[in-house]
Amino acid sequence: MSSHAHSHGPDPDAPPPTEEALGRRRRAVWLMLLLLVPVGLATVIGLVALWPSGEPTRAELAAEQALPPGTTYPDGRIVSVETFDCGVDPDPTAPPQTCATAVVEVLGGEGAGDFEQIDMPPEVVAAGVSEGDTLVLTRDASAEGGPTYAFYDYARDTPIIVLAVAFAVVVGVVARLRGLASLLGLAFAFFVLLQFMLPGLLSEDSPTLVSLVGSAAIMFVVLYLAHGFTARTTTALVGTLFGLTMVAVMGSLAVSAARLTGLTSDDAFTLQRFDPTLDFSGLVLAGVVVAGLGVLNDVTITQASAIWQLHEVSPEMTWRELYTRGMAVGRDHIASTVYTIVFAYAGAALPLLLLLEIYATPVWTLVTSAALAEEVIRTLVGAIALVLAVPVTTAAGAFFAKAADTQAGAATERSLTALRARFAR
Repeated sequence: MSSHAHSHGPDPDAPPPTEEALGRRRRAVWLMLLLLVPVGLATVIGLVALWPSGEPTRAELAAEQALPPGTTYPDGRIVSVETFDCGVDPDPTAPPQTCATAVVEVLGGEGAGDFEQIDMPPEVVAAGVSEGDTLVLTRDASAEGGPTYAFYDYARDTPIIVLAVAFAVVVGVVARLRGLASLLGLAFAFFVLLQFMLPGLLSEDSPTLVSLVGSAAIMFVVLYLAHGFTARTTTALVGTLFGLTMVAVMGSLAVSAARLTGLTSDDAFTLQRFDPTLDFSGLVLAGVVVAGLGVLNDVTITQASAIWQLHEVSPEMTWRELYTRGMAVGRDHIASTVYTIVFAYAGAALPLLLLLEIYATPVWTLVTSAALAEEVIRTLVGAIALVLAVPVTTAAGAFFAKAADTQAGAATERSLTALRARFAR
């Protein structure tokens, strides 16, 4: 069994920290704030300066023109369905294709209660449709002869809501208040992603700058909300911000050196059609930064926790001893996390990997092709930043832990406390 106990919080069975240990923690936090406060102010300034104006972007305007005006997406329940053979392939060995015509009752919107006939393609019929199923329809209100309806997608409200509620309940029951705080942090992260980062990436602002500012804002709030305002959390934040910076720097160099265009998927080509001026190489880099958020947080908080636990158990340890013992834990974490990154990509890209399996093209040619190289570089850049964040977080934790033991650390705390009291007046 590995010596690394994967924990993001203090041991509930551990004895409470002494007053001396609490004092060291407070002094360490004050010292780290000297570094983090300027970064936090820069993040706030970046949010204010880059916050989207609310005006539609070129891509949004183009999408509105491509979509018929007044299009809505009501639900519809299948009342009856009739299948028929729609195969047109002249090859007698080709598999048969079955389409369907369904009568649906519109469940919402202006046409609620109406019965409409829609056609369903063979891939939808093959996935299974029957009476009583609920579908998502498109309603084109501007069509000649009155509104027309068409199949858009399956209705997946129930399974998604059930899983979301189950997730929240499990997190709340097992992790209690800390778990609920992490859910609030997750909600804040989605708010920043949807209200700041995505509109910002569609604007004329730098994708790299938007993703870095948004990611830093997410980390400041999520880490402190989920783990509390402690020396351990502040140490993890230092390591996480370093990792994000490394992702941005290395990602920028890698994207440029590999000449990644970002145009490797149907979605990217659709975006290009809506707005050809978008910086798609920059979007690749922004994706690298956002993808690294969760894993960096996981690694740095664990490393910070290990360092502070070691320091409180043996305050007499030197900086070098703290760093050496902390890295023993970090190496275990690095080994397991590298597997996590690679297998997570493999699972997400399984259809692409299956295509590679059936192609006759040499493996190395495929790996360096535009379709796969983008994901390979994304994974490698994130992994390198992740690995480098471990020694940096460990060194920062050991440094601030020992600095907090010195008279300088105590003097810094007294000075900052006096300064805060003066401003409070």
